[in-house]
Amino acid sequence: MRVGPAQLWPDVAPQWILNLPEGLEDFCYDIYKSFIFDDRYEMYIRGLGNTLLLTAMATAMGIVLGVIIALLRATWDKNGHAIHGFPKLLLRIVNIFCNVYLTVIRGTPVLVQLMIWYFVVFASSRNGLMIAAFAFGINSGAYVAEIIRSGIMAVDVGQMEAGRSLGFGYVATMRYIILPQAFKAVLPALANEFIVLLKETSVASFVSVADLTYAGNIIGGNSYDYLFPLLMTALIYLAMVMFFTHLVGKLERRLRNSER
Repeated sequence: MRVGPAQLWPDVAPQWILNLPEGLEDFCYDIYKSFIFDDRYEMYIRGLGNTLLLTAMATAMGIVLGVIIALLRATWDKNGHAIHGFPKLLLRIVNIFCNVYLTVIRGTPVLVQLMIWYFVVFASSRNGLMIAAFAFGINSGAYVAEIIRSGIMAVDVGQMEAGRSLGFGYVATMRYIILPQAFKAVLPALANEFIVLLKETSVASFVSVADLTYAGNIIGGNSYDYLFPLLMTALIYLAMVMFFTHLVGKLERRLRNSER
């Protein structure tokens, strides 16, 4: 008589699973021990919450940092020739610093950056969620900066002249005229950056952040079966990506319709 996994653990498997046919019994048992037994589904819920929170914090930080860097670099590219004296020297130094930041961040793996922040820079802290949010925010800021800068550079130079003719200064013109147009142009790209960041946060489990990937890994170890826990993790990520991709598609269609 064949003895399946469910029959080896009768105290774990409920009776309704033991009464199923052999092939279906093993399949249902694997699902049960991966998701239902010992309320393991709660780990997925907590992991999903931490993943979304981590992504939201990193996105907010990345946008703020990206806007600042994009403005500094765009100012140098568009008006560096018209500035003289100490302000020009200061802006040149800042632009060089921004270029170094972009080169280093975009040229190194995000996992390596995360581990440096966690194990070296903030070695005395064990608040993995906040450190991971900071690390991903720094990483995302480099990509957001280039996205926004491309939007600013795409705005016609006549818009700046129009703002000046209305009596606006450089800062006011950028704030009320240039940036709104740039954001509208790059909004779909920023939304896609959010989706990419959502998937990249899966490496936060390497520094013991209890995110969605961490939950799947822990449940796989506890149940001695990684297939179903990791498959469930992948399906949750896929569902989130499909949902946000749908929202991005609707956003792009609305922006196209508004331009008609």
